[in-house]
Amino acid sequence: MTVMNHQIQLASLPSEKLAPSHFRLAQVPMPTAGEGELLVKIRIISLDAANRAWMQGATYRSALEAGQVMAGGALAEVVESRAPGFAAGDLIFGDTGWQSFAVVKASAVQKVQAREPLSHLLSIYGVAGLTAYFGLLNVGEPKAGDTVVVSAAAGSVGVFVGQIAKIKGCRVVGIAGGARKCQWLKDELGFDAAVDYKAGGLAASLKEAAPKGIDVYFDNVGGDILEACLFRMNQGGRIACCGAVSQYDGAPPRHGPRGIPGLIVTKRLRMQGFILYDFAAQRDRALNELEGWVKSGQIKVPEDVLEGLEAAPGGLIGLLAGENFGKRMVRVS
Repeated sequence: MTVMNHQIQLASLPSEKLAPSHFRLAQVPMPTAGEGELLVKIRIISLDAANRAWMQGATYRSALEAGQVMAGGALAEVVESRAPGFAAGDLIFGDTGWQSFAVVKASAVQKVQAREPLSHLLSIYGVAGLTAYFGLLNVGEPKAGDTVVVSAAAGSVGVFVGQIAKIKGCRVVGIAGGARKCQWLKDELGFDAAVDYKAGGLAASLKEAAPKGIDVYFDNVGGDILEACLFRMNQGGRIACCGAVSQYDGAPPRHGPRGIPGLIVTKRLRMQGFILYDFAAQRDRALNELEGWVKSGQIKVPEDVLEGLEAAPGGLIGLLAGENFGKRMVRVS
C-alpha cells in the first residue's frame, strides 16, 4: 500500500480577513530526499502571527503564493538522512511547511537537543522564548526598577517577556485583549498590572498602570497601541519592535502611529527592530539561562497545543483573533 503525504495548502491569498476557505487539505505522494537533504516526519507545527504576514509580501523570507504548501516552522524527526551530520532519529527545527512529511535541505535546518516535553522546544526553548529573551535583554536593555510594558502580553512571546522582566527586577505591565487575559497575567504569571485594550480608554489605563511612565516597551502589535505607548515613554526609553500583528490580518490601518519623529527627538528614544537570527551566536548561552529559570520555577511555560494537522488553519485564524493563552502549536505526530 502506497503511503501518502498529507498537506495543508494555501488555496488562495486573502485580501482581507483570513478564513478556512483560503486553505485546502491535500494528499500527495511521499517526497524523496536527494543529496544534502533530509526526509523528516513533522512532530509539532509552530503557529505564529508571521504566518499571516508572509501572505502579504516578502519579509525576511519570500512571499507565499496560492497553491503552495502553507509555510511554517516545525519540530520534526529525521526519517532518512542524505547529509553528513544528521542521522535518523535526530530532531530538527526548520521551515517544513504544514504537512506530515517533508524534504528539507540540511543546510536550512537546525538540529535541536531533545528536551521534555517536546513542546517546550517550540515555546520557551524555541523561537518564542529566544525572541523574548534577546528582544528584551539585548534590545530593550531593562534595568532593575524600570517599568516594562509588553503588548500581546498573553501571546507566545509576551508571556516570556513579562516573566523575564520580573526576574530582572522590573515593574511589568501587560497589554492584552479581554478582562480574563488581564487577570490571568497577574494571577498566573505575576505581572504587576494589565491593561485591556478592548475596554477603551487605552491612554488613561496606561497612565494608571504605569504612573511613572514607560522605560522599555516591547512591541508585538504596532498601530494604535504603539502610538499610545510612545506618548508614555520616559526620556531615554527603549522600544523593541518585534511585530505588528494588528496590521497583518484584514484591511490596512487608516494611519500609522502619530508623533513619532518629535517624540523620538525630544525624549531621546531608541526604537529598534530585530529578528531572532540577529543573535544566533548567543543562542546556547540564552538557552542555558532560560532552562535554569524554568527549572527554578521563575518562568512558567503556558502552551496551547492543538491536535492533528487539520487543526492548523483554524488554529492560525484563532491566534490572529487572540484566542490563545501562551504559545499555540499543532501536534501532528
